[in-house]
Amino acid sequence: MGDLSLISPAFNHMGDIPRKYTCQGEEISPPLIISGVSQEAKSLVLIMEDPDAPIGTVTHWVICHLDPKTNEIPEGSSLEGAIVGKNMMRKKKYMGPCPPKGKHRYFFKLFALDEKLSLDSKSRKKKVLKTMEGHIIEQTELIGTYIKQ
Repeated sequence: MGDLSLISPAFNHMGDIPRKYTCQGEEISPPLIISGVSQEAKSLVLIMEDPDAPIGTVTHWVICHLDPKTNEIPEGSSLEGAIVGKNMMRKKKYMGPCPPKGKHRYFFKLFALDEKLSLDSKSRKKKVLKTMEGHIIEQTELIGTYIKQ
């Protein structure tokens, strides 16, 4: 087991996500730094979601087949070589925080898997989670918050 870690140079764990990465800014993905990936990992999956939405948990970003050697996802990355699944708006891209009211939490969940799952860009979070069952070596999360100004 490694010590899987996910941090962002743009915001601290449980800190405010800068406006630039939200629907009120440029709506580009924040920079992320990955470390401590287990040697056994064959791929990484990243899921960003908002559990505080009034309609239930909203999926903002789904990335599959991320190379386990990845140590950085640059700001606004197009994620070459990975598969970007569908967010709640059925778009294959990052969807920035945009809470209707109040402060919401945004969970960036990173999973190290023991195999490359049979997923494609049509895959949505539900299918990704089901396919990952029994293949998660380790996981970690980074939580950012946002409130509309």
